[in-house]
Amino acid sequence: MCDDTHKGLVPYTGYSRRQFAALAATAAIAAGVPGIAHAEAEATERAVTIRTPDGVADAALFLPKRRPAPAVLVWPDINGLRPATRDIAHRLAGMGYVALVVNPFYRSGDAVAVAPHGSWQDPAERARKTEIRALMTDAGIDGDAAAFVRYLDTLPETSRARIGVQGYCMGGPLAFRTAAAVPGRIGAVASFHGAGLVTKAPNSPHLLIEKSNASYLVAIARGDDAGDPTAKDVLRATFKTAHKSATVEVYGANHGWCVPDSAAYDRPEAERAWAALTDLYHAALV
Repeated sequence: MCDDTHKGLVPYTGYSRRQFAALAATAAIAAGVPGIAHAEAEATERAVTIRTPDGVADAALFLPKRRPAPAVLVWPDINGLRPATRDIAHRLAGMGYVALVVNPFYRSGDAVAVAPHGSWQDPAERARKTEIRALMTDAGIDGDAAAFVRYLDTLPETSRARIGVQGYCMGGPLAFRTAAAVPGRIGAVASFHGAGLVTKAPNSPHLLIEKSNASYLVAIARGDDAGDPTAKDVLRATFKTAHKSATVEVYGANHGWCVPDSAAYDRPEAERAWAALTDLYHAALV
């Protein structure tokens, strides 16, 4: 989970969202990627619910214009399913993917009920989020991951290509768990400022790498690297031992830099991360 380096959220208005969409289109044109330039008009959003072993999860599904298409599962950060994470999935749909962004806290209520009530720096809000995160056990997350992947595989809009999974902050470890829980379907894993990918606990996410069949992109915040400078080395060594294709890189931005409503959002470094993600999915989701 996020620590004291997390700077919280900033107001995310309609203007901010339009800026994010315009940025995606500009980046797409520069990179020669078809589809993103018209993502705002072409991507279709649906509110969906998905039955899991522990209940019913609410989520947002984004469909590209051209179908069937490879699927991507998005695990949000501690602030959950909200406009900023919907926009990330919307951008993925503009890139040509069926994108599902989930409410990971559905055990405590729908996305509205578990929405942020204040700053992460507020002790009461931190305690509330810590409590609802604690309901997500390893076994529960594995069950969720399998259910979400099954759901994507049942959609007529989804191709038989391998699935991508990406996570932000706490979502990074969840992406690692997904790849190990459904190794036959997950072809690519991306972690952006993932929290606690390497720990001394027996359930450390990095220990799951050998159980997966995916290629990896691990984008680390500079502050997180400063706080644990050996984690990247452990990850690289683990990927090498497990014979997994992986890029592990420290970015010149702070924790939270990839999410557009984060106070740490860093547009140039976020776009660099998007470019790396594009390359990963293009190569692995086949």
